[in-house]
Amino acid sequence: MRMITTIFIAAIFVATVALAPVQTLAAGSAAHSGHAGHTKAAPYAGQQHRGIKSLSATDIDDLRNGRGWGLAKAAELNGMPGPVHVLELRREIGLSASQITAIEAHFDAMKAKAVPLGKTLIEREARLERAFANRDIDGAKLKALLSDIAATRGELRFVHLAAHLETPAILSPDQIKTYNRLRGY
Repeated sequence: MRMITTIFIAAIFVATVALAPVQTLAAGSAAHSGHAGHTKAAPYAGQQHRGIKSLSATDIDDLRNGRGWGLAKAAELNGMPGPVHVLELRREIGLSASQITAIEAHFDAMKAKAVPLGKTLIEREARLERAFANRDIDGAKLKALLSDIAATRGELRFVHLAAHLETPAILSPDQIKTYNRLRGY
């Protein structure tokens, strides 16, 4: 019995010694995080210098040029390809000349609608930005501005998702399967 007690005490000692540095680190870290004068930057730090705070330069470029801006993920990630990436992978997918022509026509039609809607969305976000910057906003104006932004964004999303509805009809099931594999889905 005495030997078991000795082994047990030795095990507790080893565990205590082994964990001491971890406990010291944790205590130091906790003390440091509460130390006055050390603050963590807000996730939006630096964005206050943007012309339109809610849109990055990449967002604005995507919207001006009719790019997807992630608005068609519901279709894309559920196996319904859109025209842009299908055209990018035309060789790997094995598109025929007639398929390329049809998909290019769908892409051109989508882009013709998406570009003006993207520009409108930028303008509407700029109005919201100005209203806050000038302190010229109240609840009613905010609601109206946000309704306009939401309507435009909804129309733009519809345009991009509709292109994903049209594209699969031009492709064979094997081409869609190849597309999804190449895209990593």
